[in-house]
Amino acid sequence: MVASELPRADAPPRNLPGLTLHVPEPKFRPGDAVDFVGIEVPPAGAARRPDTAAPAKDFPELAYTLVRVLDEEGRAVGAWDPKLSPDTLRRMLRNMALLRAFDERMFRAQRQGKTSFYMKATGEEAVAIAAAQALADDDMCFPSYRQQGLLIARGYPLVEMMNQIYSNRGDKLQGKQLPIMYSARDHGFFSISGNLTTQYPQAVGWAMASAAKGDTRIAAAWCGEGSTAEGDFHSACTFAAVYRAPVIFNVVNNQWAISSFSGFAGAEATTFAARAIGYGIAGLRVDGNDALAVYAATLWAAERARTNQGPTLIEHFTYRAEGHSTSDDPTQYRSAGEPNAWPLGDPIARLKQHLITLGEWDEARHAAQDRELAEYVRAEQKEAEKNGILGHGLHQPLDSLFDGVFEEMPWHLREQQQQMIAEEEASGRPWARK
Repeated sequence: MVASELPRADAPPRNLPGLTLHVPEPKFRPGDAVDFVGIEVPPAGAARRPDTAAPAKDFPELAYTLVRVLDEEGRAVGAWDPKLSPDTLRRMLRNMALLRAFDERMFRAQRQGKTSFYMKATGEEAVAIAAAQALADDDMCFPSYRQQGLLIARGYPLVEMMNQIYSNRGDKLQGKQLPIMYSARDHGFFSISGNLTTQYPQAVGWAMASAAKGDTRIAAAWCGEGSTAEGDFHSACTFAAVYRAPVIFNVVNNQWAISSFSGFAGAEATTFAARAIGYGIAGLRVDGNDALAVYAATLWAAERARTNQGPTLIEHFTYRAEGHSTSDDPTQYRSAGEPNAWPLGDPIARLKQHLITLGEWDEARHAAQDRELAEYVRAEQKEAEKNGILGHGLHQPLDSLFDGVFEEMPWHLREQQQQMIAEEEASGRPWARK
């Protein structure tokens, strides 16, 4: 037998079946009946609450269960109950309702041609509002594009938000950001970027700088579950773990990244909170429709960060009740029955029920508040529209296009600016100067 005829030691057995590639597929498609019985929802109050100084390795189970406070009767139970005052609860409820009213008004404005784009946070109001309530006012937030509730909870003027959405004369960003990509340094709100998860390493760098200066402020960042597949997410986790950066990573698992369901980011294999375990950082999986659970988890993570215990990753298990944006039609890729069948309910309804159970609220007061907030948002919209709307064309001086990038404009941009001005003047078209 010649050498070429000898059997290879590493050759696979001939009787093995061929390899197959697994492609994740959502459980429900348009027209399907919806049944979420496969989602495990533990009883409220069942999860233990470790000491904030406990090592992350001591509570890995919290990355796989759900931290829940509000039970089915609207009672706050268990070790995670933050025992908030009725006034604080009412403030959170009002801000969540205000966010929903704002979203509804701006969604209609886009449909009326007053702006080009909008994104609602329907069903996810607790994620931003409750977290903002738990953070200090001077902590720095690094949001993704569905955390407008942070600005509302921190008292940012609705008119300013609308000016940005309309890209009008009052827009402090001069029309240079896509509508809904706000920036408000004075309210601890970092500029939103359309590039996924760029805010994560930025938040870690900011937190490391705060720690290096001996400051007391911490950072908090948000991204969707799909964005955990981005390299920036993992780079941020590595730096945060190594340097014990005082940062909170919020992963908003709303089940859908536009039309891609969470399985494409790894949800079929494990939870997103479990990402924390591999990096040796604290991980919590929280009922994202339970405002008290979100508040309690954020407060716990903030205390860890402020006491030099390092970062925490919080997965907010929630559901995107409407389309990804005004450019999206969810009926094309998911069952219309999903939003109403979601087992964790509506965050506003659950907090309202809790206040009613305490005897601190009632349906009549809630209905009156909804009417008041709708009128308030409508009045703010009228005020903002005095500065113009995007549908009426350019509202910023054309020669300001190159401003706001460098403190001093470099020569090559100045040349481009002059070229643009010369071309506009030669065209004979009227245009506005600064």
